[in-house]
Amino acid sequence: MEMNLKQNLSMLTDFYEITMSNGYFSYGMREQIAVFDMFFRKIPDEGGFAIAAGLEQLIEYLENLHFTSEDIAYLREKGIFNEEFLDYLADFHFACDIWAVPEGTPVFPNEPIVVVRGPIIQAQLIETMVLLTLNHQSLIATKSNRIVRAAQGRPIAEFGSRRAQSFDAAVLGARAAYIGGCATTACVMTDRDYGVPAVGTMAHSWVQLFDSEYESFEKYARLYPNNCVFLVDTYNVLKSGVPNAIRVADEVLAPMGYRPKAIRIDSGDIAYLSKKSREMLDKAGYSDCKIMATNSLDEYLIRDLIIQGARIDQFGVGERLITSKSDPVFGGVYKMAAVERDGEYIPKIKISETVEKITTPCFKELYRFYNRETGQAIADYVTIRGEVVDDSQPITIFDPVATWKKKTVTNFIARPLLEPIFAKGKLVYEIPPLKEVQKYCLEQVSHLWDEVKRFEYPHRYYVDLSKKLWEERSKLLDQMTPSV
Repeated sequence: MEMNLKQNLSMLTDFYEITMSNGYFSYGMREQIAVFDMFFRKIPDEGGFAIAAGLEQLIEYLENLHFTSEDIAYLREKGIFNEEFLDYLADFHFACDIWAVPEGTPVFPNEPIVVVRGPIIQAQLIETMVLLTLNHQSLIATKSNRIVRAAQGRPIAEFGSRRAQSFDAAVLGARAAYIGGCATTACVMTDRDYGVPAVGTMAHSWVQLFDSEYESFEKYARLYPNNCVFLVDTYNVLKSGVPNAIRVADEVLAPMGYRPKAIRIDSGDIAYLSKKSREMLDKAGYSDCKIMATNSLDEYLIRDLIIQGARIDQFGVGERLITSKSDPVFGGVYKMAAVERDGEYIPKIKISETVEKITTPCFKELYRFYNRETGQAIADYVTIRGEVVDDSQPITIFDPVATWKKKTVTNFIARPLLEPIFAKGKLVYEIPPLKEVQKYCLEQVSHLWDEVKRFEYPHRYYVDLSKKLWEERSKLLDQMTPSV
């Protein structure tokens, strides 16, 4: 895993993180302990849930967090930073505690995905990368999972590298797409570095280069007899492409003892063309030859193709996945929740006239309640850290906004979602293999009710605050809101 995050990315931060940190240092606050939450407010595509991803890259960044002599020289040239502060950065040692939900976990608005506790300067400096890594990959993993669910078990290949926003967005986007459920990728580097299987067929240029479509297929079949996927829409799918694929299968592959793996359709009325292609392939004796569809697909088009009876066995999805074109911003934020003074945590809140931007204070924990009999997720429950959640007894939960909406939960298991990642700057978390992350993701999604997984108007999953946390938040709102 030699991705770019192995390089020094400590300066990949917003400038105000450094100016604030210089201020904290200058006013004697370098040892002040603060708690920050990373959370998001809105699910992309107005969906029912999102998928957390990007933790591994955040870990790599934090393990390599240091400031080089070149970094210090650059900052010194700005002429605004305290020299003692620059000395502090030159001898920087990461010392924060971090908790996070594992990659692949379904997550919901306004609950902590990452919790950072540590010296204020350090907790402040890492904000940009916490958001950058989690926002990007969570966005793509969420989109991928929607597309995978739309395909109803048909494999999805991620084909978006050439349309990604940058080279690392291509590589890490393909990684995130795999977490969300994609089976393969076209990106070779993602295969090399993360083990996501790379696949490929041929481009139209291969077909165009030769004097005939038949010759292009024949040459390809002799090179790759055991992995022959023919692109059949360069000229005419039904009059040229499929007949030539069948002819090459008969005349080249069969004598060598092989069979064609698939044909790929990249344009036209894919539902109609796939049905007719299936008839032709079956009649020729190639009922085992798959049909793959590409061409600006997303979850809605895939769903519609299946509804229309398209005979498609697998899909290749590019730009609309790798950029999450329909809703390309995840919108995670990083807000202070508490500061520590004399061994006690003092809650902090941000108030806004935009109600959605009011934060939840306190050093918190996050639980998910599962039905003991069905295994289905019932609700998420946010508490003040240290609160006891006794799942042997009924718990009454309530909507933190519409407080009259209550539900008494019984016969449930309460599982904490935030796992320790760093303790005083030391990694204490074992990063799981990516294949296990994908398996975990799909398993956890299966625990959600179908109503939560709808594309249109999904049921709102409950994220409730404990009574103690809700009362603390209400008290702070009263204290911080001036009376008129």
